[in-house]
Amino acid sequence: MGWLSKIFKGSSHRISEGQYHEKYRDDGVWNEPSNSLDTLSEYENDDIDHAIALSLSEEEQKRAKAIENASTLEEDELLARALQESLNADSPPRENGHAYQPVPFLFSSGFRICAGCNTEIGHGRFLSCMDAYWHPECFRCHACNQPISDYEFSMSGNYPYHKSCYKELYHPKCDVCKQFIPTNMNGLIEYRAHPFWMQKYCPSHEMDGTPRCCSCERMEPRDIKYVTLDDGRKLCLECLDSAIMDTNECQPLYLDIQEFYEGLNMKIEQQVPLLLVERQALNEAMEGEKNGHHHLPETRGLCLSEEQTVSTILRRPRIGAGNKIMNMITEPYRLTRRCEVTAILILYGLPRLLTGSILAHEMMHAWLRLKGYRSLSQEVEEGICQVLAHMWLDSEIISGSGSNVASTSSSSSASTSSKKGSRSQFERKLGDFFKHQIESDTSPAYGDGFRAGNQAVLRYGLRPTLDHIKLTGTFPC
Repeated sequence: MGWLSKIFKGSSHRISEGQYHEKYRDDGVWNEPSNSLDTLSEYENDDIDHAIALSLSEEEQKRAKAIENASTLEEDELLARALQESLNADSPPRENGHAYQPVPFLFSSGFRICAGCNTEIGHGRFLSCMDAYWHPECFRCHACNQPISDYEFSMSGNYPYHKSCYKELYHPKCDVCKQFIPTNMNGLIEYRAHPFWMQKYCPSHEMDGTPRCCSCERMEPRDIKYVTLDDGRKLCLECLDSAIMDTNECQPLYLDIQEFYEGLNMKIEQQVPLLLVERQALNEAMEGEKNGHHHLPETRGLCLSEEQTVSTILRRPRIGAGNKIMNMITEPYRLTRRCEVTAILILYGLPRLLTGSILAHEMMHAWLRLKGYRSLSQEVEEGICQVLAHMWLDSEIISGSGSNVASTSSSSSASTSSKKGSRSQFERKLGDFFKHQIESDTSPAYGDGFRAGNQAVLRYGLRPTLDHIKLTGTFPC
């Protein structure tokens, strides 16, 4: 099954980078020249000329001083601008390799409106960014609501963020190591994702030995340890919750699927032994089977027609130190040939729904052999078996309570009812995943065969499709 690769720049959100600059102005104030004269009634007329001359002299001195102050202020502003531009030229801000030049210095005229508080900014410090003006304390991060005092900031939509706050919100984290997914050599964030669970993880985890659950195929997070089965397979704790671990535990499920077949008018008359086995025993039995098709590289079920001695799991093992399976008890089981099918073997340690779908598949192999369907191509036989597995999963998911909709019988064991009654939300999701696996299989026999068989069943029905297969060895078009 192929994995999806995702590459994007910074985030799936639209990102832009910006800078802001604080504007300074000295609060220099000077007095306006006075244009009023004191009352002169107490002066003699001959002193009026002297008073006017003195007033004009003082006025000229004030004007000269004002010009001198303005010149000094202009020099201070030019010096401040030169200093700021010098600092910017030494270390311009950068993001993804692009340098942002500072905005030219602006000085408040006293009539600018702050975009944050909608009040007049007045003289003094202010910021010019995002096509607006701000009091320094009003330009705040949309995430933490604290003022942004850094030289650079990030944006999502029309909202500014501290670069650290933006990263925490929008930069993807690895579901395995819980760290920010690093950028590649081109500065782009690259990660892997499971096509069904959408679990995101660093590409390096595909090569560092991080295990996957043998059932749901999710990668093992660093803070959660999977159970290790005796054959080296890893099982997550959620899949372990409904896992079937020995032959006796599987019998109620076997009866449930037999009822499912009876509800489809496809009762299997012969009693076919069902055995839960380890991987090694399954592989050995597969090598001794002359006929039959196998889904490599991992075979999880087998319908036997040859006489063999098979090692079956007698009692459920326990979990010991280090989350490892211990005390596996097995016994040999001698298969004798009473009909075209001698036994059905299922790999132990898989969740109930996966075990059931494998069992429904293998029981279809048994039904075809017992009903005289001979020399079918691998695509047709495996395809129609996958159709029955898919139908059983569908009935389990739709029913909700676990009672299959195809069955005409309402009887079931207490053990089976208990398993079904405790169906969790994850188990229902797991059923959808196993259906997804069947539907998206890329192999010619199991994938293409299923899609051709399912299309025929949906168009013509199951029984007409089976009749056509028996007559022609192909699916109806």
